[in-house]
Amino acid sequence: MADGYGSTGTGHLRVRALFISDLHLGTRDCQAERLLDLLQSCDAELIYLVGDVVDGWRLKARWHWPRSHDDIVRCLLRKQQDGAHILYIPGNHDEFLRHSIGVRLGGIEVVNEAIHHGVDGRRHLVVHGDRFDPVLGRMRRLAALGIWVYAASVLANDAMIRWRRRLGHDTGRNAACIARFEQALAAEARRQHVDGVICGHIHAPTMHDRLGVHYVNTGDWVESCTAVVEHQNGGFALLRWPADAPSHAVQIFEAGALDMRALDMRALDMRALDTQATGSHAVVLPRLEPYARDADAPLRSDVRPGATQLS
Repeated sequence: MADGYGSTGTGHLRVRALFISDLHLGTRDCQAERLLDLLQSCDAELIYLVGDVVDGWRLKARWHWPRSHDDIVRCLLRKQQDGAHILYIPGNHDEFLRHSIGVRLGGIEVVNEAIHHGVDGRRHLVVHGDRFDPVLGRMRRLAALGIWVYAASVLANDAMIRWRRRLGHDTGRNAACIARFEQALAAEARRQHVDGVICGHIHAPTMHDRLGVHYVNTGDWVESCTAVVEHQNGGFALLRWPADAPSHAVQIFEAGALDMRALDMRALDMRALDTQATGSHAVVLPRLEPYARDADAPLRSDVRPGATQLS
């Protein structure tokens, strides 16, 4: 039997909700093995994918999709089939999916944002957070100049980050940028009359109440390797993986004969991503269409206003 903090006594973590963001699947920097270990070690009734799950920006500059990234997709699909309710909230790196709000990808629902109802009665806005970041305008202007200019800028930026990492320099944002981002998200939470906000985007994991609301940033799976969970007793916790991994974790993932056609990443029309920043046309996901929606579920078009409510 699990205690209030999710321990089952076998080293397996059982929680009410799991929040992960900024996986950046499709990049060499994604720490896929650690992420898969978390997913295999944690059972959650609700799973929120809080944006930048797939890195469309990098994929259109240089294709990279190893088997370990397929394994993560399979594991998420398996959890959905086993009864977990999974919401995918696109971020700026996977903003091509914002044309698919309301669609179900292998049973995973794509939404613009959500309201999470906690056990303790608090309501949290769940949103990636990129629309509160003024820095993004530069990348969108570069994308508008053409794919080669954009690809060169992305690859040059990646090379600089790796070089700074090797020198032991900080590769994150400065404290002033982070503070402005947190203040903007806290203001949005107050505007929507909720008790807190759960976001990602800036790769700065934290959890605090300094701004008059419960501010939670889930971090990332490039450097921090962090996730946020809500335990069955309503408490929230920031997990750093594998430091916070339960001992002797039970392996629950079995690839089996899961049908991957519903999320075949090579089937995405990456040429459509080239014009995403200009908003010139909707992205077509050709292989996803036959599997996009439950037969009896109408396409959602009212995600905002009226965010998805989960309790």
